[in-house]
This record gives sequence, structure tokens and C-alpha cells, in this order.
Amino acid sequence: MDGSMFIGTWWSLVPPLLAIILAFVTKEVYSSLFIGVAVGALLYTGFQPWDSFVAFFEIMKNSMNLNILIFDVLLGMIIVLMSKSGGSAAYGNWAGSKIKTKKSALLATTGLGVLIFVDDYFNCLTVGSVMRPVTDRYKVSRAKLAYIIDATAAPVCIIAPISSWAAAVNSYVPEDAGITGFQLFLRTIPYNLYALLTLAMVLYIIITGFDFGLMKKHEDNAARGDLFTTGAEEFEQIKEETSSSKGRVIDLVLPVAVLIVSAIGAMIYTGFLGGATDIVTAFSGCDAETSLIFATMITILFMLVLYLPRKVITFKGFMNSFVEGFKLMIPAVAILIFAWSLKGMGDALQIADFVREIVGANASASILIPAIMFAVAIFLAFSTGTSWGTFAILVPIVVAMFSGGENLEMMVIAVSAVLAGAVCGDHVSPISDTTVMSSAGAQSNHINHVSTQMQYAVIVAIVCVVGYIIAGFVKVWWITLGLSMAILLIVLTFMRKYTGNKTETVKADD
Repeated sequence: MDGSMFIGTWWSLVPPLLAIILAFVTKEVYSSLFIGVAVGALLYTGFQPWDSFVAFFEIMKNSMNLNILIFDVLLGMIIVLMSKSGGSAAYGNWAGSKIKTKKSALLATTGLGVLIFVDDYFNCLTVGSVMRPVTDRYKVSRAKLAYIIDATAAPVCIIAPISSWAAAVNSYVPEDAGITGFQLFLRTIPYNLYALLTLAMVLYIIITGFDFGLMKKHEDNAARGDLFTTGAEEFEQIKEETSSSKGRVIDLVLPVAVLIVSAIGAMIYTGFLGGATDIVTAFSGCDAETSLIFATMITILFMLVLYLPRKVITFKGFMNSFVEGFKLMIPAVAILIFAWSLKGMGDALQIADFVREIVGANASASILIPAIMFAVAIFLAFSTGTSWGTFAILVPIVVAMFSGGENLEMMVIAVSAVLAGAVCGDHVSPISDTTVMSSAGAQSNHINHVSTQMQYAVIVAIVCVVGYIIAGFVKVWWITLGLSMAILLIVLTFMRKYTGNKTETVKADD
């Protein structure tokens, strides 16, 4: 198998690109991912049928992250329990009395997304389950909700020093870089243009009520009562028809609080178990996946104590919620397994080595390197569906490029560009696990989410390219960020003025 002529060549890009193109053309993500993995297996084995069959399932088995699957199922159980207890309905009623407008509902969703900065998976599913009843009340389309969730998940995590993402980036910086991984991460924050500009764009869109492109169509349909536009049948099984009438707001708020506190506590604890001496290093060395599983289990036990004595839910209903939670997460789990398999096939085809060789051969310390690395990171994250994998490939390359004290600021800028590009590529990729989680959290059709978010992300990405060219010249974070923010606001204001009278005539697409 290892002797295939396709390994380590441009052919390694074919499986992910094929899967992505098919997903957009067919609007069907499962078969597209399956075909991408199958073609990868054929390339990996040199088109040997039996070897390809064996490689397909072997790589699928080895690529699966069981911890994340367990976390998804347990979190699905928590979501079902919140619904069954009546907590979600009670919160929706309470929020309805406090939140009076669609704008307030979207701002509340954004605020909750920013507050849950510990982990992007946790963020996506928790924000979706808590805020969905509120946004539904104010006729926010599921595609718009998924965008808000996704835009306040990875972008917040990548600029939060205390998060699983900070820990990942910290681990990818070589010890001889001349700066610690955590120090480097802190210095990248003001240069992380995609994350900061995405958050600014979310606020601009909410405050002004401006939508464009496919998102505008979804929002117009939602205003007429169709929150999904397409794909509503995927979520018909989880309507809140069995909600308890005894549910109260605390039945949702307290479990979410326990989930957050126990997740942070477990991350700190596992960090200290790994030899950390303070909270900062504890987060940088924590076991995020095990901590999240622990937090969900603690939350489920807490919900058992909270619900059963008050007879909000029966014991049988409580136990049945495990199966119902698993059913709820089946679409997300299926996409994740295929997406991981596609990434595993890319690893087998040595896509990382191919990109590393191309980048390493053509890179030189120039003012355009940050913009170039931003574009390369977008392409790699888009093709593989993983931000963290992109960090692992490109961060060491950039650090090696600018080793030495005189190039430290350029190193910071270029690493920031890699982090920003990875998040951007992750945002626009239909095989990204974070994007899948956002679709699941919002209960939005996955292709609807990807296609609407892509148009928004492209606007920010174009501004970021200009911003990183500026950064290469001035090497001053506040000038770079200030000019980039101004350019984005000018572009959005121009678009709002230019498209404002044209989007009112959009009709529902049956």
C-alpha cells in the first residue's frame, strides 16, 4: 500500500476537494463524504480493489475520535432532558418576557456564545439548545442561528487564552522558537483579524438588521414562518411534545451552569495532573476531551437529582432520554465519522507533507508572507476540515521561517495569519467538525448552514488579506486592526446601501 505513486503528490488533494464539490452540487453530504473517502482509498492503494476495501475501513476505524462521539451523545441526552423537563419551554417563555425584539434575541445568542469560550464543540451545542426556542419565537431562520453560533465558537476560542484551542496552539510551537507557546498565543490575539472581524461583522449584521445573499432568502422565509427553507424533516423527531408542565427556568439554567463550571474545573484539574504549576499552564496542558465527558456526566447526574424528586420527569423517561439523545445526534455523528475518515485518508496520502514541501520551498521572509500564509491556511483547513490539523502543519513552518529575535514581530503576525486562516477555512468547509456541530446545535440543514455562512466568511476573508498585507508593512497591531476594521465597516455599509432595495423582493423557494 505504501508504494502508491499518488502518495505525497497533488493527488492527495483530490479526495477532500471531490467531497466538497459533490456536497455543494448534490446538496447531499453523506454520499459526498463517502465518495471522497472511497476515492482516497483507491489512490492510497494504487487502485487495488481489495486493498482499497481494507484500507477504507481501517482508516475509518483509526480516524474516529471516540471521546468526541461520547461527548456528543451525552450532550444530546442533556438537550433532550432539558426539553422533556420543560426547562427549554420555560426559558423560552421567560426570555420572551425579557427579550422583546429579534435584535435582542440575536444579541443574547451572541453574548452566550462569547461567554462559553472554553471549547468550540461545547459552545456550538450548548448555545444552540439554550437559545433555539428564543430565536424561533422571533422568527430567526435556522441558517442565521447556525451562523451566529459558528461565528461565536471558533473565533472566540482562538482569541481566548483559557480554552482548548489555546492549549492546542501552545503545543505546536517548538521549544527552541525563542518564545513560549503561550506567550506567542497571547501576542497573536490582536493580529487575529479573521476572528476579530467576524465578531465585528456579527454585531454589525445584528444591529443594522442587514442580511444579503442566500441568508437574506432564509431570513425572508423565516419571516413568513418557514424557519428551515429546506431540511425541516431532519428535525421533526425532536419536537417538544412531551415537555413537562412542571418545568421552570432553573431546569435549564442550573444544568448549563453546572456544565460550564465542571468543564472548566475538570480542565484545570487534568492540567495539574499533567504537571502544571499554575492555572494558565494547567489550561495549556489540560485533557479537554476527557474533561468535557466528565462535565456532561456530572451534569446528567445533577439533572437526575434536580428533576426526579420534583417529579418533573419519570425515571424511565430519564433513562429513555439517552437513546433519544443519541438519535438527536445521529446526523452530526455520521457526518463527523465520514469527515474524520476523509482527514485520515488525507493523512495516509501525506497531504500535509505535500503542502509543507510546497510552502517551505516557496516561502521567504517578506512583507507578503502573512497574507500568503493566511491563504494557504484557508485552503488547507477547507480541504481537510480541521483547524487544529492546519495549526500543526503550518505553525512550525512559520516559526522556523522567522527564528531569531529580529524577526519576532513578523513571526507573531505570520502565526496569527495561520490561526486566522485555519478558522476561516474551517468556517467555509462543509466537512469541518465545528461547522457540523453548529448545524446540529441550531438544528439547521448542514448544506444550508455552509452555503449561507460561506458568503459572509468570504467578505471577512478578503478584508483580512488586505489587513495582513498592511501588517507586513507596518508591523503594528493597532494600526493593522484599526484599518482592517474600518475597511470591513466601509464594505458592509456600502453593501447595505447598494443591496438594500433589492433584497425585499426575494421570494420563498419551495
